[in-house]
Amino acid sequence: MADKPKQGEILGIPYNFERPSMGRLLSSYWQPGKGMLVKKPFGIGYTLNLASWRSWVALAVVGALLWQERGGDDGDAEEAADEDEEGPVEVIVD
Repeated sequence: MADKPKQGEILGIPYNFERPSMGRLLSSYWQPGKGMLVKKPFGIGYTLNLASWRSWVALAVVGALLWQERGGDDGDAEEAADEDEEGPVEVIVD
């Protein structure tokens, strides 16, 4: 049986299943001449290039959204708690 290729592309998506070395892992996440997305050192698809400023903007946006989702501002939580204490509201539809 022929050996299957350990790296290549399927439908334009890169894959690499060679055993990763520490040097290859580090160099794949820091490629100054490349764009925001680079091929993953192991697995299927792309990863962020940390040498690109666009990657840091994307990470900051994701971090801000996670912080907001988890209730990073306690002032809004207190206002919501005050509204809940008022009790049920009756709605009449004609």
